[in-house]
Amino acid sequence: MVADVVIAGAGPNGLMLACELRLAGVRPVVLERLPEPRRENRANGLVGQVVRMLDRRGLYQPLAGKSEPPEPLPAFFFGAMPLDLQVLDDNPFYLLPVPQTRIEQVLAERAAELGVEVRRGHELTGLSQNADTVTAEVTGPDGSYELSSRYVVGSDGAHSATRKLAGIGFPGAASDHIVTRIAEVAVPDDHVDPATGGLTVPGYGYISPMYHRTEHGVFAYARLASGPDLVFTVEWTAGGIDPDASLTLDEVHDSIYRVMGADLPLRPPDGGGPHRLDRSIGVNTRLADRYRDGRVLLVGDAAHVHFVIGGPGLNLGLQDAVNLGWKLAAVIHGWAPPGLLDTYEAERRPVGERVSMLSQAQLALLAPGSEVTALRELFTELLRDRRNIAQIASMMAGADIRYEMGVRDPHDLIGRWAPDLLLDAGSEPVRLAELTTTARPLLLDLTDDASLTTAVDGWRDRIDIVAAHSKDTSATGLLLRPDCYIAWATDTPHPDHRDLRMALTAWFGPS
Repeated sequence: MVADVVIAGAGPNGLMLACELRLAGVRPVVLERLPEPRRENRANGLVGQVVRMLDRRGLYQPLAGKSEPPEPLPAFFFGAMPLDLQVLDDNPFYLLPVPQTRIEQVLAERAAELGVEVRRGHELTGLSQNADTVTAEVTGPDGSYELSSRYVVGSDGAHSATRKLAGIGFPGAASDHIVTRIAEVAVPDDHVDPATGGLTVPGYGYISPMYHRTEHGVFAYARLASGPDLVFTVEWTAGGIDPDASLTLDEVHDSIYRVMGADLPLRPPDGGGPHRLDRSIGVNTRLADRYRDGRVLLVGDAAHVHFVIGGPGLNLGLQDAVNLGWKLAAVIHGWAPPGLLDTYEAERRPVGERVSMLSQAQLALLAPGSEVTALRELFTELLRDRRNIAQIASMMAGADIRYEMGVRDPHDLIGRWAPDLLLDAGSEPVRLAELTTTARPLLLDLTDDASLTTAVDGWRDRIDIVAAHSKDTSATGLLLRPDCYIAWATDTPHPDHRDLRMALTAWFGPS
């Protein structure tokens, strides 16, 4: 074997998984059918919990172009209705407005630093597996060959060859009458409010940034710091469209006119392209009927697809990769407890179901019709309540996830994502994010006498141990999995070492 894991697809999810595996000492090979990275942009940023996850791998700073940690977003939207996030005591919503081309570039650079082999122009064309190995049939620039490994992971998008070759079903629902258009354009400067980023459409009025619903469809606008203006429309009719014809700027202009009932001047963006002009007919909401078939697993769009509103795709897919990476590595290294790899689907598939639900709910709230307008009026009232805002924001950000950790202690932090902490661990304070860049399990011993460190002697080859103090939590001990979810926590001054050892054994194998 030249690889422990073969990953099909060198998009953000595949590259993130490759980095996670390499940090854990596993040898991945990434196959990408395209001979070079895409030049056209397919997304314009990252939304939700994944922003903080990237911070905990040291990737936020190169992506954001600044050294400061991420800050929560003051406002967002749900179904094109505003969410005032400033009223929340604990705002879970983060945004990183970076084009996907840059995300892939930074992840590719990190993968190269870690020694990941990426084979561009190599396409997965066949799969076979037995009890010990899986063999990938690959077609590359020099012909066909076979590649054996312990596991294959499909990160090859909605039309995943990996999923199809493994015989994994992809059931769901399709709305064939909905047309979505996305275009990078140039809007005249005198139509844009530089203070708010909003847009004034002659004959219609002012439109705040992002999504806006009318009785005829949806329009969205954003002036991107990273490039051209972006316009987006959704219409609930596909009549008269040739699906094989390329989208044109005139078609985008006409769609905006139908949705808004007003004319918005558009022209091609300045500078070199390619500039995005995408049309999709129909909306698919699909979820793989299983995330694993023997030694073949799925992450990202290979496992789930949904409507794009709110930008949940990369938040979901990248966290699939972070959840799976350390578990695969544990199995390959031989210290994984029984059933550890099964927890990938058990934990992540319900999250995929939840994102699909939120996506479909928002799409329903965007549809034309007086009954939908009435429903939106009701939701607008509900979204004035801080508790409802907190619930919606937490769901959309993915901050409401709580995994089953199988421990007796009902501590409120167990199963949740570890909060941001400032730790006094010696000469100067350190952020928790600075301790998790290695992607290893982490025990934070926050007791006064550092008594927990003696309880984990048998696991020192697998986990990092930091004795510290923090004013940001009442906990005296926290055990973090590599994906930063808390496997064990305690507030007692003298914790029971037996409970800690049980959690260590349950997630990181016997001592």
